[in-house]
Amino acid sequence: MLIIRFLDPDGRLSWGRLDSAAPPESPRAFPMKGDPFRAARYGPRGAALAVDAFETDAIRVVGLLPPVDPPNVFAIGLNYRKHAEEQGLTKLPDEPLVFLKATTAVIGPEQPIVLPRSAPDEVDFEAELAIVIGRRCRNIAPEDALAHVLGYTCANDVSARDCQKKRDKQWARAKSFDTFCPLGPALAAADGFDPAAAPIRARLNGALMQDAVTSDLIFAVPTLVSFLSHQFTLLPGTVILTGTPSGVGFARNPPVYLRAGDVITIEIDGIGALSNPVRSESA
Repeated sequence: MLIIRFLDPDGRLSWGRLDSAAPPESPRAFPMKGDPFRAARYGPRGAALAVDAFETDAIRVVGLLPPVDPPNVFAIGLNYRKHAEEQGLTKLPDEPLVFLKATTAVIGPEQPIVLPRSAPDEVDFEAELAIVIGRRCRNIAPEDALAHVLGYTCANDVSARDCQKKRDKQWARAKSFDTFCPLGPALAAADGFDPAAAPIRARLNGALMQDAVTSDLIFAVPTLVSFLSHQFTLLPGTVILTGTPSGVGFARNPPVYLRAGDVITIEIDGIGALSNPVRSESA
C-alpha cells in the first residue's frame, strides 16, 4: 500500500492511499480518516493500514508533498559495501556512522534542488532508502525494531562535497543546505515492503548512475533502528536515511556534479520514483 501526503483540490493538506488505477499524469487518492500514525496497526514487520482507514471515493491530487514532516532526520554514512570500496576503504565500519540533516532541508517530489550561492560547484546526489518511524521508541532490540516502523520512502542525500571534504571537513553544512533532503513520492507501508531486498537506482537526466540492491547494506534496517534507538529517542515521523550505494558523482572519473537544468531521479522498486529538477540560487 502506498500512502501519500498531498494537497487536495481545496488546498488542504491530506493523507491518502494512492489510487493505482488513476493515470500518473492525473493522480488521485483515497483520503485517510485521520493520519497514518493513528491508523497504523503494528506487527513484527511494521505498520499495516486497513482499507477501511480511508474514504471510499478518490479525489484529485493537486500537489505531492514530502510523505512525512519529520521531527528529526538521521542519516548513515558508508553503509553499502561497494560504496565503501569505491572510496578505497579496506576495512568496513564497526558500527553505523551517524550524522544529522536539518529538517529545513526536506522537500517533496518535483520541488527544485537549489545549488547554494556559497557552495554551488560540487553538489552531489545520493540515492537512499529512508525509514519512517511510526511510534516512539528507545533502547529497542534489533528483533523488535521493525515493529516500530511506519514505512519506507525514497530519499536523496544531497551533499556539497567541497564543504564536506575540503572547506569544513565535517558534514553539518554540506548535508543541510535548504532543499538537500528530497523525500517521496510515497510511503510504502512497512508490512508490505521488504527493506532487505529492494532495488535502488539514481538517474541523472535519464542516465543510470547508481544501481544496487539493499542487500548490499553493511548495517541492515533492524540494526540501524535498534542502534539509533540506543543513542536517541526516535519520535513518530523520524526519518532515517540508510546510506547510498556506489556510483555517486564525486567518486567518478571525472567527477559528475549537479548543474542547473539537471533532473535527478531516485527509484526504489515498490515505492516509486522521486524526481527533482536542479536550479541555481537566485541572487
